[in-house]
Amino acid sequence: MGIRVIKTAAAVVIAIYLALFFNLNSPYSAGLLAVLGIDVTKKRGLKNSSVRIIASLLGLLLASLIFYILGYHVWVIAIYVMLVYTLLVKLKLQDGIITSSVVMIRLFSMHMTGSDSVINEIYLLLVGLGTATLINLLYMPNTNPKLEQAKIRVEAMLSTIFKEISQHLKDHENHIWDGKELLSVPAEIEKGYSLAEKSAENTFKQGDGYWEKYFEMRSQQYESVQRMLDLVAQVYQSVPHAQSIALLFDELSGDLKEDYYTGNVEKNLLELENKFKEDRLPLTRDEFEVRSALLQLNLELKNYLFIAKSSKKRKQLQS
Repeated sequence: MGIRVIKTAAAVVIAIYLALFFNLNSPYSAGLLAVLGIDVTKKRGLKNSSVRIIASLLGLLLASLIFYILGYHVWVIAIYVMLVYTLLVKLKLQDGIITSSVVMIRLFSMHMTGSDSVINEIYLLLVGLGTATLINLLYMPNTNPKLEQAKIRVEAMLSTIFKEISQHLKDHENHIWDGKELLSVPAEIEKGYSLAEKSAENTFKQGDGYWEKYFEMRSQQYESVQRMLDLVAQVYQSVPHAQSIALLFDELSGDLKEDYYTGNVEKNLLELENKFKEDRLPLTRDEFEVRSALLQLNLELKNYLFIAKSSKKRKQLQS
């Protein structure tokens, strides 16, 4: 049983009791409106409840006018739907179509459009949707533990991928990898980003959007990793340069789990590039192709590190 089900049940019961307390006609309709008012986040719930109340009040007034002029015939409902639904969509109040329809059907079933009936419907709206909104605002589950777990899983999979890249560069002939982590990372990043958006919508404080930025960073880095793997696949010959780059990926497999950008891999990469510039030129075509792929791999690794450098916090130097 999810928290949304429990909140919906509480909102329905409270709304009905309030409608009975205020002696409203058809108090159980307040429970139905409460069901429609429960949402998945605080901000979305507040926004949608406001839209539903405005749309329902507008629908209530127009339904009263239409039924007063044309009478209580089934075909008049079609007129209401065509006119009011179109108007609500144009006013960007389409999220209130269902609640406005509930109000309209109630007026039609009662065959009453007097001021008492209209006021009663307004009170039912306020009680039903208002109760749901308050329940939404009172409690939303803390998503931080789930976000932390998603972060750990993403980093563990990326770490494994870098270790596999290192193994291939060290011994491509005997290295076998099924690549399951590569297939799982995108879904985990997407799941984490969805949780981050939900978490942001559950607070009214102006935060720094850490979790959304984090999973956006990992998404960009995953694209970089895919390009790296295409280049690694072109390393079909053992050369000393591959062994040196493999050590960078070993270091990166642990470094990526740091919350701060350490710059260690970037520093070692620059030193390695300067060393490569002093090496002799390739002697064979095969060596040329492999070293060319490794050069491009270095450039892509730079891009990966640039993404981390731009997104992660910098570690303050201690005096």
